[in-house]
Amino acid sequence: MAESAWLWLYVICMSAGALLFFSWSRNPSGVARYEYVIAMIIPIWSGLAYMAMALGQGIIEVDGREIYLARYLDWLVTTPLLLWALASTAMFHRPLNKSLIGALMVTDVIMILSGLFADLTSNEAVQWLWYIIGCVCLALVLWITWGPLRQIAADQGREIKTTYTRVVTYLTVLWLGYPLIWALSPSGVGLFGQTTSTALFVVLPIFSKVGFSILDLHELRKLGQHTPQGPKRGHRDLAFA
Repeated sequence: MAESAWLWLYVICMSAGALLFFSWSRNPSGVARYEYVIAMIIPIWSGLAYMAMALGQGIIEVDGREIYLARYLDWLVTTPLLLWALASTAMFHRPLNKSLIGALMVTDVIMILSGLFADLTSNEAVQWLWYIIGCVCLALVLWITWGPLRQIAADQGREIKTTYTRVVTYLTVLWLGYPLIWALSPSGVGLFGQTTSTALFVVLPIFSKVGFSILDLHELRKLGQHTPQGPKRGHRDLAFA
């Protein structure tokens, strides 16, 4: 399958995901409406970024390598939103801890920018320095999600802890694939070509974006059915009602 075909396949999957989440939002089942808004924004923004790449936009060349700037613009928006959704699940019956969520999202943005800087340099030593910085940031993100956030979930009872553990495990496994694919792609050691890299960066994000949101919302809807009044977050959800 040609690169453009993979990119258009991604656009189709993102569109289908956004429509699914919109249909679910019509019957929120005790889940805060902003959860659905986040779930819809992620595939809409990501789909638009990949559509730009499919149309030949947002792509530059550095030392004979194609750099997909639009992909980084996608990640700069969607990955912080995914982490926000994950943190919100951990705090289902708690007020949102803005400081913790902010630290998580800022670390994630630094991680994404590190990957971009690594892609843009032609100096191999500098490239791997940025790659290592990105990996350190990923480790910090995982520490926050498996440490403080998981403890917050556990403090709310076994049901919230089990739900959170399920979704964070899913996201962790998929996110570990990103630095591995980058390192083996033409941006790194070049073990496989650009078409394979594009295909992998299509399949993996489909599962880590739409797939994650499907799992997360499904689990939240089950919790919401057991808690008819929805998540107990005081007035924080009123703006999204």
